[in-house]
Amino acid sequence: MHTLIEGFKEGGWGMYPILLLLGIIVWTLIDRSLYLAKSKVDTEKLMGLLKSQIVSGNIRGAISTCEQTPAAVTKIIAAGLRRAEQGGSEHEIQQGMDEEALRELPKVEKRTGYLAMLGNLATLAGLLGTITGLIKSFASVAGVDPSMKATMLSKGISEAMNCTAFGLGSGILGLAAFAVLNGKTQVILDGINQATVEALNLVIAGRGQAGGHR
Repeated sequence: MHTLIEGFKEGGWGMYPILLLLGIIVWTLIDRSLYLAKSKVDTEKLMGLLKSQIVSGNIRGAISTCEQTPAAVTKIIAAGLRRAEQGGSEHEIQQGMDEEALRELPKVEKRTGYLAMLGNLATLAGLLGTITGLIKSFASVAGVDPSMKATMLSKGISEAMNCTAFGLGSGILGLAAFAVLNGKTQVILDGINQATVEALNLVIAGRGQAGGHR
């Protein structure tokens, strides 16, 4: 820990913008991880619960099942089921799901894309600190006593290398976090697409059976 603090101090002013970017990366990572964990629903299990209710015409029961697990996918399906409960057509049911999807899907994808940008900015901030550190080190040895040149040069290079390491480390974290969260987001989006199509098909099938019994 002491070594890290010393390295941070030796890195000079260039370490502070990287630290700010790192803080934003960590906050975004935690925020999105918690939201995606809450949004993750076992769609196969959900559709298994809804199937018997929808096909038998118990739309109200299916809506209640969705409301018990508040997540993007259940809110979208519930919006369509409410239209079905009111006797809406296939188009109206699909429209209800689409309208709710326009509200919910941006929440699932929100801020994840910033992680890649923040990772790149942290890397570039580290590079900027490296360049300024080298400029400072070479400028400081001009006109200095020869016995001091090695000390001054090593101090400037140390500043440059610390900025490089910190910037690269923060950049790697940002890009890795983006890759992981983007993958989880895509899994959720695929599950939503699959579940909404299945729910619509079940409603149509349920109506077909009801019509057949008549």
